[in-house]
Amino acid sequence: MLGSIFAILSAASFALNNATVRRGVVSGTPIQAMAVSVPLGVVCFLPLAFLTGELFRLPLFPKAAVAWMAGLGVLHFVFGRYCNFRANSVAGVNLTAPVVQLQVVVTMVLAVVVLHEPCTVLQMIGGVLILAGSLITQRAPARTAVAEVKKTDLPLFAPRYLAGYLFASLAAIAYGTTPVMARFALENTGPLTGVLGGLISYVAATAVVSLALLSPQVRQNVLAMNRDNARWFAVSGVCVAAAQGFFFAAVSIAPVMLVMPLLQLSLAFRMLFSTWLNPAHEIVGPLVFAGVVISVTGALMVSIETSLIVNFLVIPEPIARVLLWRV
Repeated sequence: MLGSIFAILSAASFALNNATVRRGVVSGTPIQAMAVSVPLGVVCFLPLAFLTGELFRLPLFPKAAVAWMAGLGVLHFVFGRYCNFRANSVAGVNLTAPVVQLQVVVTMVLAVVVLHEPCTVLQMIGGVLILAGSLITQRAPARTAVAEVKKTDLPLFAPRYLAGYLFASLAAIAYGTTPVMARFALENTGPLTGVLGGLISYVAATAVVSLALLSPQVRQNVLAMNRDNARWFAVSGVCVAAAQGFFFAAVSIAPVMLVMPLLQLSLAFRMLFSTWLNPAHEIVGPLVFAGVVISVTGALMVSIETSLIVNFLVIPEPIARVLLWRV
């Protein structure tokens, strides 16, 4: 139960992070967002690790676990986050979020193959629904909420579909791989160990971003950031740090096959937050809404114990046996 609560809090925090960074990249750049949000993770995790006493346990943290969390930081916070920010920038959160959430399919496959966690037929059907939801949103017409109801004179947002879906897919692969890495590092530890793991990941990611700033082009891009965008990126950095803290706490005490699907609830949170904060720069409509609902339905089918669903729906015995079959 505690793992589920942490996962849901993480989903909400991730959604708010995506909406706020989207507000910033409307006129800013993904590189500027990275330069602000990644170091902020260290700022958020360091005092927390100190206050909880986890920082003093660093010498006792296994070297293999340190390596896993450092690699996770580079893959997730640098590569995955950049791809996610680029996708948000060129196509918007509402269109790309279901594609990014295909990370759960990547994680499901890795959890079965690498971690040997069980997966039922019903959970596989749920994975297919998540995929179907993401495909449905891709058929949504280029129509923003504000332009549709004519509440403003802001220009119509024109998404770049190919670039958006490409970067969203790359983000999904990165995000879907890192939970398994976190599970290797934090399994059978405890929620507070996730704080130390998060700090290690953010330090590694910040080191890579700092190296990137040695490039004159990157430095010039970051220095061109205006104050308003910096504020949105800062809020995004705090939100994503909180989301990662909740996530690491969840995977330290609960199976990946439970945590990752519950993160799919961020789809609903993202639609709420992004349409609220960025109505002129998001694609909305029946197809987007339908895609989100189908993806969330699939996520619940994966995350809820299959036997509970079968018993609640009073499914006939022959069908129930098929749905309960485990890989």
